[in-house]
Amino acid sequence: MTELLRQPITEIQRVQSENLARQVVLCARGHKYYQERWKKAGIDPASIRSLQDLERLPLTPKSDLMADPEAFRLRIPDLPLHERALWEVNYTTGSTSEPTPLYVTTHDYQAYLFQARRVAEISGITENDVLANLFPVTHTAMGAFSRSAANAYASGASVVGALTGAPFGDFDIHRSLDYAVRMVERHRATVLWGITSFVRRTILRAVDLGADFTSVRMCGVTGEASSPAMREDMRQRLRDLGSKNPRIFDRYGTTEAGGLAQCAEDGDWHNPAPEVIFNEVVDPDTGRRLPDGARGALAITHLNRRGTTLMRYLVGDIVSLAHQACPHCGRIGDRVQAPIVRTKDLLKVKGMLVNPAALLEAVRAVPGVDEYQVVLARQDPKDPFSMDEMIVRVASPRTDREALAQAVMEAAQSAVRVRPRVEFAAASDIYDPRQTKATRLVDRR
Repeated sequence: MTELLRQPITEIQRVQSENLARQVVLCARGHKYYQERWKKAGIDPASIRSLQDLERLPLTPKSDLMADPEAFRLRIPDLPLHERALWEVNYTTGSTSEPTPLYVTTHDYQAYLFQARRVAEISGITENDVLANLFPVTHTAMGAFSRSAANAYASGASVVGALTGAPFGDFDIHRSLDYAVRMVERHRATVLWGITSFVRRTILRAVDLGADFTSVRMCGVTGEASSPAMREDMRQRLRDLGSKNPRIFDRYGTTEAGGLAQCAEDGDWHNPAPEVIFNEVVDPDTGRRLPDGARGALAITHLNRRGTTLMRYLVGDIVSLAHQACPHCGRIGDRVQAPIVRTKDLLKVKGMLVNPAALLEAVRAVPGVDEYQVVLARQDPKDPFSMDEMIVRVASPRTDREALAQAVMEAAQSAVRVRPRVEFAAASDIYDPRQTKATRLVDRR
């Protein structure tokens, strides 16, 4: 089958419109949220037949998905089994300590394999590669972790997992950074696959250990922005480890939509499967679609989905789009253009989306905490590319500080899935009563 991205833009849009019309019919039959939302807005689903018609549908804010994720799950009993059967559940951020589940049917999993195969073709991953999965094992199924194997399957590559992350649970399965370094060396991994700062930390530790990274030719990083200076820093350290001409690709994407792909470092991000996902840039206040080059809110629409289904869903990023042929590879279709700016409702810490309100509420609720403050910083202040660190500053009359620190760490980790470091301070150092409001969150990164 000819890759759709090699077809004229009119053909791409024809396929997208056909898929959209079918998806809207399914939502009208079995999607609680859109049934209610469209009825309230006076929209006849049968009238949505093309990409132009899509603009008439209201935008879907992230907060609505977070508030009631079950309402976004398509439920149609007479669909074929593979379209109804649940394959897996991934999680994105939540409005409280509970993350938001995203339901993936067998149909959706196959769609992701299809999308991942295109990502591999665009970014240059082949069946000869060995992917080192450096994503952490988290409390809930992190899409990037679970999809690492799918990305390898789709391209015919091999994959090995380091099982990194902060330890939790009964089974002692988490492994150290040193293990991750030696795993890359032992399996002759060619692609380092993980959160940007942790991939860099792995490279730094490999230098300390004198590891053999001559097999590494590429880093596929995501979860955090990677500047040109940071990528060059990583490349130089890989060269010092024996890697020849290493490449650093930013795997921009979302759990809700999957990954986009760069055909060239510092290039735009191709939508690898326009049959599956439609991207548009909109005015978040009016829902009006903006032209190519104009900066606005990125909204995604699932065109062929059976589990959690989203229409004109605001992912929380400000971007622009281009549709002309890519100057690097010649592919048509939409491409997300930099700079990508995250909205301020949620924060990224160690590659995880953090809800500040849930975090602060959890710390405040720990018995004995008088004053508190969360500080986001770099582990090494002199290193602009150092990993994020979360520090919780606490003032308390309690004398059992070790137990209190443990309680604060557990509360924070339970709320936002990031384990902080706890520091004790005087109440006056955290909050000066002469101020109108206490500063509960400080971002020094």
